[in-house]
Amino acid sequence: MSPPTREDSNLRIPEAEFEAMLARAAQKGARQALADVGLEGQTAALDIRDLRSLLDCIRFVRRTAVQTTVHLITTGLILAMLAGTAIKLKLFGGGP
Repeated sequence: MSPPTREDSNLRIPEAEFEAMLARAAQKGARQALADVGLEGQTAALDIRDLRSLLDCIRFVRRTAVQTTVHLITTGLILAMLAGTAIKLKLFGGGP
């Protein structure tokens, strides 16, 4: 580690030392952020996998609900058209 040098009012440190300092700060910040949301310790990886699995399940349920709604609407429209056709052809009794 070489000592920092001062140029005018700026302090200069070697690039490698600066990058190492940034890496330590980033790692410490990431650990603090995970600790703030309760994802620290030995079970953090399992918790994140569980959260991802839960999100996948929510997406699947949402997709299935949309598909079911589309199926119901489509079936309703087809039944309405069949009923209209049956009435037009007078299949359910005689009329005038």
